[in-house]
Amino acid sequence: MSTSREVTKLMTGRRTSDGAGVKLNRMFSEGEAEDLDPFLLLDMFGSDRSEDYAAGFPTHPHRGIETVTYMLDGYMDHRDSLGNQGTIGPGDVQWMTAGSGILHEEMPRGPGGSARGIQLWVNLPRASKMMPPRYRAILAKEIPVVDMGRGSVIKVISGVSEGKMGPVRDLAVDVKYLDVHLSSRTVLEHETEGDRNAFIMVYEGSFDIGANAPVTVRAGNVAVLGPGDTVKVSAGKRPSKLIYVSGRPLGEPIAWGGPIVMNSKEELEQAFLELKKGTFIRDA
Repeated sequence: MSTSREVTKLMTGRRTSDGAGVKLNRMFSEGEAEDLDPFLLLDMFGSDRSEDYAAGFPTHPHRGIETVTYMLDGYMDHRDSLGNQGTIGPGDVQWMTAGSGILHEEMPRGPGGSARGIQLWVNLPRASKMMPPRYRAILAKEIPVVDMGRGSVIKVISGVSEGKMGPVRDLAVDVKYLDVHLSSRTVLEHETEGDRNAFIMVYEGSFDIGANAPVTVRAGNVAVLGPGDTVKVSAGKRPSKLIYVSGRPLGEPIAWGGPIVMNSKEELEQAFLELKKGTFIRDA
């Protein structure tokens, strides 16, 4: 008999800025990381005002984590210390594994218009903290779509849904990442893995989440899900959109130093010393 995942915590993003002044909603970060293991941070950025995002995210370091950027509108140029460069646009994903260390920048492309996206940080397990960094750009056309009729779809970025497997594979942490669009008043019951932590972020419209004690979750909020092997979501009065993310918890200590996340204070100190000395980037 299946057990429904219910909402155990509802989080509202706080307005902040990052990079060179990009305005965004920080949905969760360091204070909530232990409850959402292996996920560390979730940002929602988006504006029709270019001055809110045009300064972008100039060159900065990462170590010990993966950053997943999912563009909804607009375009972002990427360049990193591995020699990768390119542009992601609407529906595209950038999945970057910082591993032992990477320097990169993300800069909005073009004047005016809107830019909207979601960035997730995934912690790496101790055994993979210092793995060789790698970069993957996934185009929207590569992402499988489950068509449920009446305009309702599931985009499978990673993991498996309705028999379709996402294009992002061979991950250090097995993450399931779905983008779910439901037409108004549509109900979806989806199987989930019971040994994973999971959350839902609503980014358009609203959903009632849960089968036994449904909670209404509106755009700009994150619902942390309790244990279970199914989740029930019901769209509100208008078409609504959410991301569903799950992953097995690592259960390891977290030492957080801004864009670098390790297991101990000593490892953090070593990383920042290497940054200062210019030895942060390891040979391939």
